[in-house]
Amino acid sequence: MKLSVKIAGVEWKNPITTASGTVNSGKEYSPYIDFNLLGAITSKGVSGKEWKGSKVPRVTESYGGMISSIGVQNLGVEAFIRNDVPFFRRIDTVSIVNVCGHDIDEYCHVASRLTEAGGIDMLELNISSPSMPGGPMHIGHDWKSTEEVVRRVKAVTNLPVIAKLSPNAYDIVEVAKAAENAGADALSLINTLSAMRIDIERKRPVLGNIFGGLSGPAIKPVAIRSVYQVAQVVKIPIIGMGGIMRAEDAIEFILAGATAIAVGTANFVNPRASLDVLEGIEAYMEKHGVDDVNDLVGAAIL
Repeated sequence: MKLSVKIAGVEWKNPITTASGTVNSGKEYSPYIDFNLLGAITSKGVSGKEWKGSKVPRVTESYGGMISSIGVQNLGVEAFIRNDVPFFRRIDTVSIVNVCGHDIDEYCHVASRLTEAGGIDMLELNISSPSMPGGPMHIGHDWKSTEEVVRRVKAVTNLPVIAKLSPNAYDIVEVAKAAENAGADALSLINTLSAMRIDIERKRPVLGNIFGGLSGPAIKPVAIRSVYQVAQVVKIPIIGMGGIMRAEDAIEFILAGATAIAVGTANFVNPRASLDVLEGIEAYMEKHGVDDVNDLVGAAIL
């Protein structure tokens, strides 16, 4: 069976990656999962300078998932190049770095430095996280700002650029078309849904940042719908994500039009969830007599 897929000209050995923010940069998870077996690994968000992140508490459970507001805490791009890029160079899989910033200039700076550093295969623009207070999440809500950030980042890097889109946008299809028109090489969708919880005893929001991003199985139907809609209006590949816990979930995304998928929240429950999903896809293909996983992409689109 053929499991390899191409995303923006980059060949992945299979259609599975990790979702940004769920395995950090992989080193911490490497005792539990062999990343060499995955199609790609996607890092946590990286900004220009150190980002302190959100107030605590940062995570709370919810029916069918969790709400988190980490705030893209990281040590900045120079520390990332020193500490994390060497790990990417040691593993035999495609490396994707999630890029974030307080403004578009910072996105461009991070993209430029990562390109110069080498050892990275693709960039993913985080323009859609609900847990970044102040503004970055709003870039992905508007087609004009999405178009601008993609266009400017493309001007400073020769790496393929993936735009990660928000389900909180008024019209995710419009934003997807704008990203493609600006030169995005692929799309990731969806990021988390804006959400919150209230502690009824304290009569206060549970999260220190008040709002966070809902992830996990609860958002999968929204994610499937988004992929299905976007796949019909863009020509670039889609990496589907949002509530994938098992192979059956991943296959739904592929049938809806995703060329690849990302496993996220499941990694917190089961560190080898990505490999379990991969094995399940292989079993599905064998059961249904599918020789090439690419034959499943968009097969459910009417």
